[in-house]
Amino acid sequence: MRWSFRIAQVAGIDIKIHLTFFLIVILGAIAGGASYGAVGAAFGALLILLLFLCVTLHELGHGIAARAFGIPVREIILLPLGGLALLGRNPSKAWHELVIAAAGPLVNVIIAAVLLLVTGTALAFGIFDLNTLEIGRGAFPAPSIQGLTLWLLQANVLLVLFNMIPAFPLDGGRILRSVLAMIIGFRRATRIATFLGQGIAIVLGILGILSGNFLLALVAVFIFLGAGQENAEGQARTMLDTMRVGDAYNRHALTLDIGDRVSKVVDYILTSYQPDFAVMQNSRLIGIVTREDVLRALASDTRDLYVTGIMQREFVRVPASATLDEVRQVMSAQGTRVVAVYEGEVYLGLVSIEDISEAYAVLSYLERQQEARRAQMARDAT
Repeated sequence: MRWSFRIAQVAGIDIKIHLTFFLIVILGAIAGGASYGAVGAAFGALLILLLFLCVTLHELGHGIAARAFGIPVREIILLPLGGLALLGRNPSKAWHELVIAAAGPLVNVIIAAVLLLVTGTALAFGIFDLNTLEIGRGAFPAPSIQGLTLWLLQANVLLVLFNMIPAFPLDGGRILRSVLAMIIGFRRATRIATFLGQGIAIVLGILGILSGNFLLALVAVFIFLGAGQENAEGQARTMLDTMRVGDAYNRHALTLDIGDRVSKVVDYILTSYQPDFAVMQNSRLIGIVTREDVLRALASDTRDLYVTGIMQREFVRVPASATLDEVRQVMSAQGTRVVAVYEGEVYLGLVSIEDISEAYAVLSYLERQQEARRAQMARDAT
């Protein structure tokens, strides 16, 4: 994600902070300083940082659970509204998603249990005294180890309760979807879970506006948009899973030879609208030239270069038996928009993310036509 930088790596997973994250730290310092001065400002910033340490552990719970199922984890990004674990691909089984989604809140349950044990022990030995805990002067208690411990205990309990709300993209929504998917299938489960998520988001948004809690209203917007995106992603995933990439590549694509020059690619681009070209040596693929490669070459060198000088020699191979959804996830994990399709060791053709989007549009149209015909037949029958 843009505007983010790495601060650590845990279990091979990059931990990154988005630049906007510091806004929440500043707000914490302002809230603490308003009640307790400079010491309170430092204490407020410390509480926010410790809270996001708990959020990071929460996301690591998701990430480590995903890794246990062979799912790569690209990175964890900390944002002002929480954390985000970016997986290399979606879980292939409903119970995998259930475990991955539940792992995050489970981490917060463990943290809360440890803090509760520490608090109970401190109270038993007279180290903490609840009668001296100063609360009610703002978002944070008075600066103290006792206040810090109890505030973090409360924060982790709230994190569990909030994340278990059955609304996408929260963990509770993913848990609900995974349970429903085991019963009624992934597609219908996604529709039900996202519809419920958007309904809950509307209620939270209304409550946030009426109570003047604009942070709650902002979270509601985030949930509503996230649920809609999850619904679209779920439908695309289900539909693209029905077609093999071996049935979707361009069998009539123009190709290049190792002796061709950039001018020939320009002619192809202008006359065919094909954006990606395989560079062949006899029947063997040795590289890929994209429209972007050509534009960079034209901008940096006025000579008519050989295509072998600008082609991408490293490319991703996918088997023809892979589904379009699997290929799409490979593209996302590898950070590429075009892959080479192979049947064993035989090169077949190229497939780009634009090709997959076009295939999805066609499949969606065909499905709508089938649904319209079924509806018409049902009306005729009555």
